[in-house]
Amino acid sequence: MLDPKLQAFLDFYNSLSANGLDAIADYYAEQVQFIDPVHEINSRSALQQYLAHGYQRLNYARFTPVSGLCQGERGFLSWQMRFSHPAFAKGEEILVHGSTELAWQDGRICYHRDYYDLTEMVYQHIPLLGWLTRQVKQKIAAS
Repeated sequence: MLDPKLQAFLDFYNSLSANGLDAIADYYAEQVQFIDPVHEINSRSALQQYLAHGYQRLNYARFTPVSGLCQGERGFLSWQMRFSHPAFAKGEEILVHGSTELAWQDGRICYHRDYYDLTEMVYQHIPLLGWLTRQVKQKIAAS
């Protein structure tokens, strides 16, 4: 069973859609620092724009918790995300493993950092880049 803060965070992301971003103010501080392998964002309004763009063409995204730990105002969640996007893998479901580090202040998230393999999420599902990344992985594994 997850800590209530982590469960609320997970529930928020599992209910998120391009049209349902107004609730972001209930979860995130105005000056939130958000970091993932693609961006670093330093305000709630910029995060809202980033999520709106990301969810615009997304068919769906569903997060399943693997494990989580919360201690005071800091939390860590390991997850699996299953998503479908028409631009990747012909819209077929993609599975990504990742984790999130969180910090809260005054009941809202003030720090959110996602860790995941961008190759697992994107690159391996683009025809030429997928072939290239597989070749690089094979050469590294053979070394």
